[in-house]
Amino acid sequence: MPEVALIDSGGANIASLRFALDRLGASSVFTRDRDKIESASHVILPGVGAAADAMERLKDAGLIDVIRELTQPVLGICLGMQLLCRHSEEDDVECIGVFPERAFKLAASTDHPVPNMGWCSISGRADHPITDGLSNGDWFYFVHSYALPPGPRAVGCATHREPFAAIMASENFVATQFHPERSATSGARLLANFLAMGS
Repeated sequence: MPEVALIDSGGANIASLRFALDRLGASSVFTRDRDKIESASHVILPGVGAAADAMERLKDAGLIDVIRELTQPVLGICLGMQLLCRHSEEDDVECIGVFPERAFKLAASTDHPVPNMGWCSISGRADHPITDGLSNGDWFYFVHSYALPPGPRAVGCATHREPFAAIMASENFVATQFHPERSATSGARLLANFLAMGS
């Protein structure tokens, strides 16, 4: 049974994520404890709120270098994806730096309000264990104002006014801008793929 450490970066409502993991047969613990994070088979960095606040909480807990040096599968979700990048325009904050990209603020218009809230389909699906069984056109649930640009680490993209990375991957780190735990069958498949990584 996978043992998943959910990193407490503050402000995250993780009940639905824990229920989703439980349905897939994984146990989980919500923690800032370094030993529990390092010993878990899988690690998830969820996030709801502001980048600067979350980074300050991670720094106070001494977890920045811990996260960078993890070797087991790691999944960043929503704000957690942005925290894994190099820098965020939100609060002009330096982030963990696993991904070299910078998070940018989505451009708003009458037809494309910000935050981007609701269901968006993915495109540009690339072959990777995290996208196994997913297809271009699959729908996922998003709630965000910032995003990472498409690039070599994007294994799935979505579009607001402009394309952005919906799924990122680099070595043992993967991340989603959407909430897989709120994304019905496609989200459950992605979480199952994540739990199968490293096995």
